[in-house]
Amino acid sequence: MGVETTEDARLAALAQLDMLDTAPEERFDRVVRLAQQLFGVPTVFVSLVDRDRLFYKAKVGLEQDEAERDTSFCRFTIEQPDTFVVEDATADPRFVENPWVVDDPHLRFYAGHPLVAPGGHRVGTFCLMDVQPREFGPQDAVLLRDLASWVEQELVVDDELQRAAQVQAGLLPRTVPDVPGYGIAGACLPARGVGGDFFDWALTDGRLAFTLADVMGKGGGAAIIAATVRAVLRAASRRGSVSDAVATAEESLALDLSGTSMFATAFHAHLDPGTGRVDYVDAGHGLAVVVHADGTTTRLEPGGAPLGFAAALDPDAPPPVRDAAHVLLAPGDLLVTFSDGVLDVLDGTLASVDEVARRLGGASSARDAVDRVLGLARGTSDRPDDLTVVAVHREP
Repeated sequence: MGVETTEDARLAALAQLDMLDTAPEERFDRVVRLAQQLFGVPTVFVSLVDRDRLFYKAKVGLEQDEAERDTSFCRFTIEQPDTFVVEDATADPRFVENPWVVDDPHLRFYAGHPLVAPGGHRVGTFCLMDVQPREFGPQDAVLLRDLASWVEQELVVDDELQRAAQVQAGLLPRTVPDVPGYGIAGACLPARGVGGDFFDWALTDGRLAFTLADVMGKGGGAAIIAATVRAVLRAASRRGSVSDAVATAEESLALDLSGTSMFATAFHAHLDPGTGRVDYVDAGHGLAVVVHADGTTTRLEPGGAPLGFAAALDPDAPPPVRDAAHVLLAPGDLLVTFSDGVLDVLDGTLASVDEVARRLGGASSARDAVDRVLGLARGTSDRPDDLTVVAVHREP
């Protein structure tokens, strides 16, 4: 097959995705944000490589929406099946006079992995860039490849999403636990593009265990992994601490997650109703706030990478040790955790967490808090992800 014919087939596969010149979507943006955090680089992007240009479907650290293909490093990335790395562009004869290196942003480091369409054509790239030279080892390459595989899964949405929606709906609890002195509420608004997020709660020995998790993926695969995460966390919460429950879940899921290249962010907590103490583990989720009775707010920070990262890097490695944090709910305090689908209906950035907290001020109950979060989606007909929220309110 000739070069021109191969390129035409590649462009046809790209066109079939129907992604060129489309608006930003949180399902891609969150992967580039996560990569920026994990690799500590200023610039991460997802590009779709057209005939003469790159279209940036998702980006952090870049202002422009597209770039010329001929001068880009990505043109080398799509020509090979493996990760393409330039640790110091000023020491590489291929790039020493490249405008990206000579002029702004004075690029030094680049690592890109090709994105492959269902037919096997390389249609885009998932890339890291830095203005400082960097070393890039084998484990870095594995992690970049796994992140790229997430993006590949997000590029294809098919009829299985409807079946996944049914699976996802079956995960949701049907009754609300009776915890004297507390109100509890939760909800999930499914989107047309079904993800793997869910919420769950259960009473065990007078203690309330509750969870909100989000499997990064779409379709039936994500929904199945979500069901597994839910089942394992619920079973593990019946014995041991919140840290033990998460460690047991991660150990049990290691093979499943590493085999599917999926990861799950999770907020898992145990509430002692007598004291109001909430012990929790936040595995890469980072979307939980406490609105205090006096109107002040506290954001609960994430405590490590998502479930499945350790297994992706080394399937034989033991699960990471995750220390639980805790927060005390005083009378009138409200704890709310939500999925990143909430960010979609605001500005799509983590700054939206403060806006959510502001809108929760004055909420009279857990149900009122959930309704306020769901209200953010009113009038929004095209949400790319599910919107899920759980609230626990200690009554005044």
